[in-house]
Amino acid sequence: MVKYILRRLVISIVTIWLIATASFFLLHLLPGNPFSTDQLLSQDMIDQLMDYYGLNEPLWKQYLTFMGNLLHGDFGTSYKYAGQSVNGIIAEKFPISAQLGLQAFLLSLPLGVFFGIVAARKRGKALDYGLVAFAVLGVSVPVFIIAALLQYIFAIRLQWLPVAQWKSFAYTILPTLTLAIGSIAGRTRTMRTLMLEVISEDYVKTAKAKGLSSARIVWSHQIRNAIIPMIPNLGLEIVSILMGSFVVEQIFAIPGIGAYFVNSVTGLDYTMTLGLTVFFGVFIVAANFIIDLIYGLVDPRIRVVK
Repeated sequence: MVKYILRRLVISIVTIWLIATASFFLLHLLPGNPFSTDQLLSQDMIDQLMDYYGLNEPLWKQYLTFMGNLLHGDFGTSYKYAGQSVNGIIAEKFPISAQLGLQAFLLSLPLGVFFGIVAARKRGKALDYGLVAFAVLGVSVPVFIIAALLQYIFAIRLQWLPVAQWKSFAYTILPTLTLAIGSIAGRTRTMRTLMLEVISEDYVKTAKAKGLSSARIVWSHQIRNAIIPMIPNLGLEIVSILMGSFVVEQIFAIPGIGAYFVNSVTGLDYTMTLGLTVFFGVFIVAANFIIDLIYGLVDPRIRVVK
């Protein structure tokens, strides 16, 4: 187990380094600079700002400076948001995005698993067809269309919930549902498939032959074994929820980190873009590392194979 943990840890560190390095050089390949789009700045002022921030230095030197600051956990100061550090913006805005993602995840996990189990148990019946149709639509329909439909039905027509902004729990319901629907649909489809595979396994037939109750067979043999293959997908789901929240935050006017990330890319705010990219990279790699450890504990065969 120790070797397995060390191996995954080394892979995680190398992955973070690759993310930071690739992001740095790819970002600097984009034409222009952080100040070229500001019409109020003269060329002399732009040159002075480039010198002040060290952007006229050789690229290899800028890279070493960036990596040195990164090792100390310093993402630098934003070029577009005067006087604000990237670390400060992350500390202020990320909790909002994290709350949105966490609420969506906590809603989608039990509902997706439950719907998948029900669909498998009611295979070939009307309820199964309905849940399969929901899963297909939920995965296929873009998130901005889901958001628009929810806003129109629950905010404009029924007036049960506010259309946008982020002031109280009521304001979080629609964006949370928007993010969760796709995850619920995907997990429903996956859980249904896994349950159908498990139902035909020999150990399930043996359990029935032993006279075990239907409830015990479903819980102890079918559900527990069907959930195990879903564990590695949790890391990918965290990624999709975080990335999807960027769009949702724009639609619902949520003051999260998404707007800063989008604006930093379009405005060539190097420090902000790199800081947020590395931050999310570390967050995602750490989540996958923890999930790999959980998977290794749940299924010891993984530690041997990997």
